[in-house]
Formats: sequence, C-alpha cells, structure tokens
Amino acid sequence: MVTSNALGHFVYSRGRVEIDASAKMWALENAMRTIGALSLLAVCGMVAITPARADYVPPFKGNDTGGIISYALTSQADIKAMAIDHCAQYGKVVKFLAIQPYYGGYISFACRWVPYGAYDRPLHARY
Repeated sequence: MVTSNALGHFVYSRGRVEIDASAKMWALENAMRTIGALSLLAVCGMVAITPARADYVPPFKGNDTGGIISYALTSQADIKAMAIDHCAQYGKVVKFLAIQPYYGGYISFACRWVPYGAYDRPLHARY
C-alpha cells in the first residue's frame, strides 16, 4: 500500500522502498479524491442536522424607513414608545400604518421626516 508522510514523500507502508512517479501520482490523486469525498460528506452532514430557520422573524424589526412590531408584544411592552425611540435614532417621527390584531399579526409603522414648522428634533422615549 502506498502512503504519504507529512513531508509529502510517498513510500510503501510495509517498507522503505522508493516508488516511481506514476505510483506517486496515483497515490496523490487517490488521497485528494478521498479528502474531497470526506469533506463533501461532512458538509452534507452539517447541513442535514442544522435546523431550518426560514420562518423566524424577530418581534421588533426595522430600519430608517420604518419597521414592524409583533402583535404579541402589545401586552408586554409599550409599542408606541418602542417605535418612537426607533425612529428618533434617525431623526424622524413615527406614523403607524396598519395593525393586524390577531395571533401572528404585526403592527407596521413608517419613519417620516420631521414635519415643516417643527424645529425641534424628535424626542427619545425615556422610561
């Protein structure tokens, strides 16, 4: 059997006899195929045991244009203050757009620029 040591020298496993170039190439190709197959098997195994999280959405999510708040948070937190504080980070004010008042529903809001005539920046919600 042909094996390779850490320095890349190919030898027979039962003795110290040097081998020819074609046997070295065969051993190298065989080792690379084995490594490729094992790495593919490892990646497939990791993908198979990883749970799918395609349906997960955080209870509060937004950016500078607006966001959504889970309807389940209405009984746990002050959603109006959360939205005001979120939009105030961007120097904007809140406009609530829609409410889906059932389990799994969301409350959507938009962050708008401060209306004309209001010279003060939006206030942060303090607790």
